[in-house]
Amino acid sequence: MTTTTAQHEQARAGGHPQRWLILGVICLAQLTVLLDNTILSVAIPSLNRELGASATDIQWMINAYSLVQSGLLLTAGNAADRYGRKKLLVAGLVLFGIGSLAAGLAQSSGQLIAARAGMGVGGALLMTTILAVVVQIFDDTERVKAIALWSTVSSLGFAAGPLIGGVMLDHFWWGAIFLINIPVVALALTAVVALVPESKNPQGERPDLLGALLSTIGMTGVVYAIISGPEHGWTSGQVLIPAAVGVAVLAAFAVWELRIPYPMLDMHFFRNRRFIGAVAGSILVAFGMGGSLFLLTQHLQFVLGYGPLDAGLRTAPLALTIVALNLTGVGPRLLPKLGTPLTIAIGMALVSAGLAAIALLGGDGYGGMLLGLVVMGAGIALSMPAMANAIMSAIPPEKAGVGAGVNGTLAEFGNGLGVAVLGAVLNSRFAVLVPGVVGAASLPAALAAADGSAERERVSDAFASGLETSQLVGAVAVLAGGLLAALLLRRAENADPAQPAA
Repeated sequence: MTTTTAQHEQARAGGHPQRWLILGVICLAQLTVLLDNTILSVAIPSLNRELGASATDIQWMINAYSLVQSGLLLTAGNAADRYGRKKLLVAGLVLFGIGSLAAGLAQSSGQLIAARAGMGVGGALLMTTILAVVVQIFDDTERVKAIALWSTVSSLGFAAGPLIGGVMLDHFWWGAIFLINIPVVALALTAVVALVPESKNPQGERPDLLGALLSTIGMTGVVYAIISGPEHGWTSGQVLIPAAVGVAVLAAFAVWELRIPYPMLDMHFFRNRRFIGAVAGSILVAFGMGGSLFLLTQHLQFVLGYGPLDAGLRTAPLALTIVALNLTGVGPRLLPKLGTPLTIAIGMALVSAGLAAIALLGGDGYGGMLLGLVVMGAGIALSMPAMANAIMSAIPPEKAGVGAGVNGTLAEFGNGLGVAVLGAVLNSRFAVLVPGVVGAASLPAALAAADGSAERERVSDAFASGLETSQLVGAVAVLAGGLLAALLLRRAENADPAQPAA
């Protein structure tokens, strides 16, 4: 029996003896990556002022990280399964630290976008190995609880980014939000080397480099078209050409994956109805959540007038609700009782209701937004662990890296599309409502160009209306994702009663 096989059997029998300490270490590494998905959103006004960044520049600063990461996640998962998950975890931390240093010292929008893309490479290595290690070191009885804690850190990173970013921006310049990663990376690197066991699949497939290239090009083309739509017009060649190229390349990616012996995404996974249900839900939840947080921080600062620190503090109830429910074990206890489909449906309906409350009740003050954040937090605490567990349980344990890559790809792709689509809805609505104002591509530029207080008020009202519309689009997407995922998962269980419910 190989060392890897022995470790796997040990994990099945009772789990690694230091599994909870290891979980804490790898969650620290994960938190660093996830913070960078959201921490930039609170710095949008600072980047508008200090780098002269346009709304499109801001979206690419966010999407460059997400798109590179999502394009490489599947290949990183394959490499981790084959060459060792600990090795890839260490490499990811090093690359992420270097990218953070480059981002913190950037002098222009272009440099920051390039640095963010570099950070996405390190993030891809980290995101695949972390969840794969969780699957390897915990047995079947504890895995749901471990994934719930992993999901808590994911949600905490998602929600705490604006808070930490606000604190940093209140005392330092915008580059500090990236430089703060370096000591955290150093601490996580030391702990990973000392504690995390090596694990790999000796029969793991070789990386599919062409597949990674095709998926990255395809997603970049589609999202570029969505971002550019409001600026150039949805029927212009600058939008239709990259959209057509993106769709064609993604189709070629699917054909390529079906034909090669070592695909980075085994398309046969899509024959598993549980997998399809979890995939559908994950994409749409990430779509709504990623885009909505991009809008939420602008809502707090541009519409309600809070500074970066105050805006960050006012997103804290979302994170606190998630942490409270998952650390007390509410989610893991409800999942076996309700079953995966119902848990996901209820959780995502709550997320959707929270987003709608923010859109409809948050325009005049913080009270309505607070209600929405708490309801959203409860929904995330229920649905996200169930979704991740459904994906990972549908994929063989020896391909845990691939499974983690799929899970991470869905989240990153959904986040990137959410920022692009909901940002495009906001920009389109805003441009329609203030057609006579020069510089309507961003609120600060439109306010600066406005003639008199009455026109500035009209510009502000138009931006608030655009935010409300785009937030409601996000709410509908999340609700649709929840119902679709629950329906597909329920059908899968009915078709194959032998499959576990959770």
